[in-house]
Amino acid sequence: MFKHLRADVRAVKERDPAVKSTIEVLFCYPGLHAIMFYRVAHWFYKRKLFFIARLISTIARFLTAIDIHPGAQIGEGVFIDHGIGVVIGETTEIGNNVTIYQGVTLGGTGKDKGKRHPTIGNNVVVSSGAKVLGPFRVGDNSKIGAGSVVLKEVPPNCTVVGVPGRIVVKGNKKISLVDKDIDLDQVKLPDPVAQEFESLRKRIADLEDYIYNSIGRDNDEAL
Repeated sequence: MFKHLRADVRAVKERDPAVKSTIEVLFCYPGLHAIMFYRVAHWFYKRKLFFIARLISTIARFLTAIDIHPGAQIGEGVFIDHGIGVVIGETTEIGNNVTIYQGVTLGGTGKDKGKRHPTIGNNVVVSSGAKVLGPFRVGDNSKIGAGSVVLKEVPPNCTVVGVPGRIVVKGNKKISLVDKDIDLDQVKLPDPVAQEFESLRKRIADLEDYIYNSIGRDNDEAL
């Protein structure tokens, strides 16, 4: 547990430029507190002491406004920034060096039994307000844009934006890893809808040029 704590504290210090000291991280970051409570609750959950586990998670939710089910599996170096409104379901699996912003839901889509929540790979960024719903995988080094609703699997090294989420492959170029320079930008993301409109605008302009060149510009008024 203390090994995880060191990695979690290091993750906060590396990814939040507002951090001034380690003691500030330990006492003033609700995302870290939620993870600490989760690790204790998960210890009880694995030993089938479900009531105690849920009680601890309920106390953590009251204190941090972050709801992590004790049955979830969370790796090292996970950073929940701000954290208000974050919900992580029972069968969620989260890898190492994942960054989660406020308002994120890692949830299910119904009352199915068994695996019903997403699996988040390593070095993934889930931006503010994103909803990842269902028992599929978000691949390593991927990024979920702010406000996106993701309902199907995301390959590694991709960016997802929109409602429903659309995958934009970044030229097979990996997002930087956390031990180098993790990409936390939530604004400068590709916009496939805008790209499609631009493509249509260009095609209309090309068609107009073709018509003008074919029948002459004397008929401009008819066009």
